[in-house]
Order: sequence, then structure tokens, then C-alpha cells
Amino acid sequence: MFGFFKKESKTVHVTDDTWNDEVINFDGVTLVDVWAPWCGPCKILGPVIDEISNEIEGNVKICKLNSDENNKSRELGIRGIPTMLIYKNGKLKDTVVGLIPKNNIIEKIEAWL
Repeated sequence: MFGFFKKESKTVHVTDDTWNDEVINFDGVTLVDVWAPWCGPCKILGPVIDEISNEIEGNVKICKLNSDENNKSRELGIRGIPTMLIYKNGKLKDTVVGLIPKNNIIEKIEAWL
């Protein structure tokens, strides 16, 4: 009522069951943030990922995968979190492990547009 509403994020929460539909079968660039609720750096990165999803233009999808609730992170060989995976047309193109600044994440995404 007073303009304090939180803007809803465009971030898509993927699971083992939705992985192929949301990531592999997407024609465009997909950033997947692999995270866990207990991970301190993940808690810092989460809101940044949501900001990027609301700001970035073009054929880009921003996703989050909870590594505690999904086996896909083990299948992908994720050893440390946060890990960001960048796919283009369903093919893995880049992997970033750890916390990096927002502008660096955007640059990584835009490199594949």
C-alpha cells in the first residue's frame, strides 16, 4: 500500500525434474546459481542473482538450483558453492566458483549473448 512491495524476481528455481526443460532445452543463455541454504557466500550472492534476473535484457534465463534438495549438483560434479554455470542453447560454456561482483557476473553472461 505504501510502495514498500518487494519486486518479484524473474529467477527460476530449477529442480532435478525441471532441469532439462528449464536449462538444457532453453534456446538462449542460462545462468544457473548452484547454492545451499547454509552457505554464507550463497546468502550474499542470492539477492545479486535476483537483481540480475530483473535487469538483464535479451534471451537470458537466470536460475537457481538448491544443491541440498537436488542430485543434479552431484551429477554436474559441483564441489564448491556458490557455483555459477553458464549454458548457451543447452551446452555448458562457463563455470564460476565463488563470490564475484555483480558486474563481473553480467559480463560473463553478456559474453555469450
